[in-house]
Amino acid sequence: MTGSPATGPLLDVRHLRVEFPTRRGVLVAIDDVSLRIAPGEVLGVVGESGAGKSLTGMAVLGLLQPPGRIAAGEIHLQGGRIDNLAAAQLRAIRGRRIGAIFQDPLTALDPLFTVGAQITETIRTHLQVTANEARERAVALLREVGIPAPAQRFDQYPHQLSGGMRQRVVIALALCAEPALLIADEPTTALDVSTQAQIIELLARLVRDRGMGVMLITHDMGVIAAMADRVAVLYAGRVAEIGLVRDVIQRPRHPYTTGLMGAIPKRGSLATRLTQIDGAMPRLDAIPGGCAFHPRCERRLDRCLRERPQPTPADGSEVSCWLYPDDAS
Repeated sequence: MTGSPATGPLLDVRHLRVEFPTRRGVLVAIDDVSLRIAPGEVLGVVGESGAGKSLTGMAVLGLLQPPGRIAAGEIHLQGGRIDNLAAAQLRAIRGRRIGAIFQDPLTALDPLFTVGAQITETIRTHLQVTANEARERAVALLREVGIPAPAQRFDQYPHQLSGGMRQRVVIALALCAEPALLIADEPTTALDVSTQAQIIELLARLVRDRGMGVMLITHDMGVIAAMADRVAVLYAGRVAEIGLVRDVIQRPRHPYTTGLMGAIPKRGSLATRLTQIDGAMPRLDAIPGGCAFHPRCERRLDRCLRERPQPTPADGSEVSCWLYPDDAS
């Protein structure tokens, strides 16, 4: 099994804050986010567009685009801090210890090189192997991710493959150096429904077989329900709720999570209308004080407008909401 010892978390994000300095002031995109992923665990990160899901993944990967910066907090991988490393050290970690799958496989693959050349280059960058050994590994990886006739596909270019096949190649690239952690950012969004199901099944099998920890970033609760062990719900760069998937789906605590769950069609339900959350995610330059969700919340209290709630235990989950003040420990 690839990963850190079971005595501690594989990934430990502590009070992460990501800022974007501008001429009009500093915009806070991620504000005091803490997450943990154990070896072999899939943590789903879900929320509306603009919630900060992808930025959290980029911060872990060390791929924040300037002027974006980590302004506070720490990121630990397998017990060692990585957010303060030099660029060259981070490049060595990416691919070797952290693999990444992005939403659009065409942007992750170079159209000028065959898929085999791209995989073998990645293998030889991170592992001490010969060219022949790298080729054998690459063909085996293509086979493992479900690509038929992998020896023939090895010599093809990305444009010669279907969208589903390209995404399988991207997954193979992410697994080249047997990373302990995989960050999958909307890995099925650009695919049709039947291919989405195949990719979800593939990722679930790979996680099970390889024992990787996974940060699964998506807006699709169906994907979360199918793959994740726990789920973190983000809103305006903050964690609204985090807990076991079955608990968050069946018994959401935060009013925002309740709204998200109510907006999902349920099989066999006779309801003719889905729940709608009024309003929209606030812009980074207009995040309200107190609880960031309070302008859209039908259950807000007076203190929600003034005081920011901190994560509070609530029936096995943690929820940042003033509806649960008495459960704080």
